[in-house]
Amino acid sequence: MKVVDMHCDTILELYAKKQKGEAVSIAENDLHIDLSKMEKGDYLVQNFAIFTPLEEIKGIMSPPEYAFRLADLFFAEMRKYPERIGIVKSFADIEENQKKGRMSAMLTMEEGAVCEGKPEYLRIFYELGVRMFTFTWNYQNELAWPNQVHMTGPHAGTFAPETEHGLTERGFEFLEEMERLGMIADVSHLGDKGIFDVIAHSRKPFVASHSNARAVCGHVRNLTDEMIRGIAEKGGVIGMNYCPSFLRDADKWGNPGNEYQVSLDDVVNHIRHIKKVGGIDAVGLGSDFDGTPISFEMKGAQDMGLLADKLAAEKFTDSEIEKIFYKNVLRVYRDVL
Repeated sequence: MKVVDMHCDTILELYAKKQKGEAVSIAENDLHIDLSKMEKGDYLVQNFAIFTPLEEIKGIMSPPEYAFRLADLFFAEMRKYPERIGIVKSFADIEENQKKGRMSAMLTMEEGAVCEGKPEYLRIFYELGVRMFTFTWNYQNELAWPNQVHMTGPHAGTFAPETEHGLTERGFEFLEEMERLGMIADVSHLGDKGIFDVIAHSRKPFVASHSNARAVCGHVRNLTDEMIRGIAEKGGVIGMNYCPSFLRDADKWGNPGNEYQVSLDDVVNHIRHIKKVGGIDAVGLGSDFDGTPISFEMKGAQDMGLLADKLAAEKFTDSEIEKIFYKNVLRVYRDVL
């Protein structure tokens, strides 16, 4: 089964290893994703995120400089293996790579603060090849508020949905510019009000690249049923995230704070719920590989067939599995890029 995955943090992990003086390679490594694992998993497209950890680099370098360093590593690694993978900037590029029998790598941006509120920076990143863009990570920035409102009092240390603040005026400008350019807006990490702002004002399909269903697991990073319906109505797709804390509520299985005991059953539960609420055309994949611990049957990109087999065992049709694994996301790429 072909795979299109909307989100991973592999480039960030490779960069961290490089900074420690380790030899790095996208071809073979000990991470969730490398080219060999992708080939075993029958990958068609993998999105590689440029993630900028604002707190870690504060006072050391600017967010754009850090992003450029990750982009430089991405280009350097991908161009070593032109017979195996090609960088894509359009749907036509994906089709061309398919004809050549090679996989596709798409560059994405996670953390809108990297643009420092400047639309010209967004356009520069577009020229570099960024084709999907999140407004926020876990911090407020010039564009929007995230879903990470820190609670105080008896609920200290937990998070609540951001329902008061959404996109800023500049955030709305960025949404309009992304749609003009042909860049996919990504609402993962965005606060509740911000997601509804995008639903209300978007003119093109958009995605939640790595988010699940809040009705199944109550983490604020997951989507309410109203959000799921809104994304589906706009022709968008929601990428299933394998982060344990987004799959299953710890207090439901009596082991809070310890290692999560999730399984592929939990992934299927989210898929089934989103299918029920938004329809099968709204479901895709957004693994968060190399950005989250994995504590279930799939240990990396090579094991994606296990999820396909599980869905088949749960009576999903071949057509539905194809939509989840690649066809739905490819539809958005065709319509927007």
